[in-house]
Amino acid sequence: MFRSVLIANRGEIARRVMRTARAMGIRTVAVYSDADEGAAHVAEADVAVRIGEAEPRLSYLNASAIIAAAKLTGAEAVHPGYGFLSENADFAEACDAAGLIFIGPPAGAIRAMGLKDAAKALMVKAGVPVVPGYHGDDQTQARLREEAATVGYPLLIKAVAGGGGKGMRRVEGEADFDKALEGAKREAQSAFGDARVLIEKYVSRPRHIEIQVFADAHGNAVSLFERDCSLQRRHQKVIEEAPAPGMTDEMRAIMGEAAVKCALAIGYRGAGTVEFIADTSAGLSPERFYFMEMNTRLQVEHPVTEMITGLDLVQWQFRVAAGEQLPRDAGALGIRGHAIEARLYAEDPAKNFLPSIGRLLRLRLPEEGPHLRVDAGVRQGDAVTMFYDPMIAKVIAWDETRAGALRRLSQALSATEVAGLRSNAGFLVECLRHPAFAKGDIDTGFIERHLVEIVPKAEGLSTRVLAIACLHELLRQQAQALALAETRREPGGPWSLLDGFRIGRLGHGALHFAGEAGRITIAVTYERGGYRLAVPGGSVVVSGALEGDGQITAVIDGVRHSAGVVALPGSLLITLEGQTLSVPLVDPLAAGGGEEFTGAAILAPMPGRITAVSVKPGDRVRRGQALVSLEAMKMEHTLTAPGEREVAEVRVAPGDQVAEGTVTVLFKTAG
Repeated sequence: MFRSVLIANRGEIARRVMRTARAMGIRTVAVYSDADEGAAHVAEADVAVRIGEAEPRLSYLNASAIIAAAKLTGAEAVHPGYGFLSENADFAEACDAAGLIFIGPPAGAIRAMGLKDAAKALMVKAGVPVVPGYHGDDQTQARLREEAATVGYPLLIKAVAGGGGKGMRRVEGEADFDKALEGAKREAQSAFGDARVLIEKYVSRPRHIEIQVFADAHGNAVSLFERDCSLQRRHQKVIEEAPAPGMTDEMRAIMGEAAVKCALAIGYRGAGTVEFIADTSAGLSPERFYFMEMNTRLQVEHPVTEMITGLDLVQWQFRVAAGEQLPRDAGALGIRGHAIEARLYAEDPAKNFLPSIGRLLRLRLPEEGPHLRVDAGVRQGDAVTMFYDPMIAKVIAWDETRAGALRRLSQALSATEVAGLRSNAGFLVECLRHPAFAKGDIDTGFIERHLVEIVPKAEGLSTRVLAIACLHELLRQQAQALALAETRREPGGPWSLLDGFRIGRLGHGALHFAGEAGRITIAVTYERGGYRLAVPGGSVVVSGALEGDGQITAVIDGVRHSAGVVALPGSLLITLEGQTLSVPLVDPLAAGGGEEFTGAAILAPMPGRITAVSVKPGDRVRRGQALVSLEAMKMEHTLTAPGEREVAEVRVAPGDQVAEGTVTVLFKTAG
């Protein structure tokens, strides 16, 4: 066994590989770009080497820099993780040439599976079923149109060198073919430098079922069962589980045998995944599944396989790469229970899953245990940048039954708190709780079909949110007063009690927030043990405590709620049940002598950097007039006035980095 390994990757991938390496007593070497200098994987490694600038092509895709880092640090092996250079045959050969052990398959196996058309031709020879279609070299428009007519509509056009949905088009009929072909070729050329495409029959009600295979250098190969990865958006996996719902022993055996044939046909070594598409229009059937592609690496979703088998697949990778054989009992493994994984992303489901960049002002992930695993790539305070995949963590639940695993994962994600940027936590919870998903009625069109139901509606400034915001501010003020009293060492007595007593009346005053329709003023009256709040439409009694680490417990009219709160200048970020809401605060004195506001505060719609401020207090603005410019995700966004207003306060300046929901401008009463 080698003594030192360099992980040619970042984030949760690098941390996952390091966990096994540490357990095996193997020294770890991390590499990092300028954007990742303070990243978690860098801090956790025994040695870390800078390999370039933030852009992946200048760092994590820079093979020569990575190999130089391995030689510099005395690493004997390179683990590529998944993504970046993990399926790059040239990199595998370069590692071999440099005397480094590449923890992955031979370069020839990577190349054999690298082009979809060649891979499918190879699978036909190996006796593995493939989707009917055209995978030929003649790429003329006339030939492709002719083959499309033979395959029949609807059909899929796919990039030969593609992946992740790039260069893919679904074509419903002959009239749409030419335009779709042009778009697929253009996108394929841009993404992969290869405009060639193949044509496949479109499978009705498809399920994405993949088989985990493992092979050693001694001719042994085994199937480690299946994973169902059908819940996808934009051809990217969202939720994965093992075993696949509805899978029979007969079909599992047949699919496993086909996957092993695939691995043996290309002289495979190490961990790999053979991906199949199953036509479930009439239910799962051994006669209706087809080879799609082989991923010649470890997969993001490998933890669900580990949890149902009790294996450490990275340890198997290390042992096979060091020349060991697969365990003698590898083919006799069984399935224990059910595991489900959800990918927690920094993205906004309500905005077509647009990535959300910025700093994680708050990150509270579930606590790991026998039934729950969390593979996180970031920590609270880290930044999610525009340069890399916006995954925050993978949350994986295990139970004896699928229903039990669903409950555990749903509850864990409901308690997850992400603030400072958007996350898909609430969306994942809605997916898991959907009746169709609970029944196993899933296919790759599930999310698109149920999108309206599973994208959470923003709660807004509801009574619950306002009550929590008020309680937070009241408890914060109490804590500040108590700290001041202790500093001054004031004697005990009625004048130092924090019970809301005031000479001549019982009361606390009012708190002010900026709502969509204007300022919201909430009168606060002290009641023994809590506060009565005059919220819009009625009143509630609230009590509770600040628990530390940004947690607050609020009892609202007898119902207990737990939330996370991040206090920013001028606003609170409140996280409840997987969703985070910005609650703008209004200071009447700072805003101009207590005058009423007639419109919503102008909030930053996403994290970014303020590039320009076009107004100042006292300016009168008209509808559509530019107020503030914000740069986010390499684009500049202009925030404009909602109508005729007078600016009361500007809370940002050029150069400021702001979180989503930050108050930028407030208005006075018109006139």
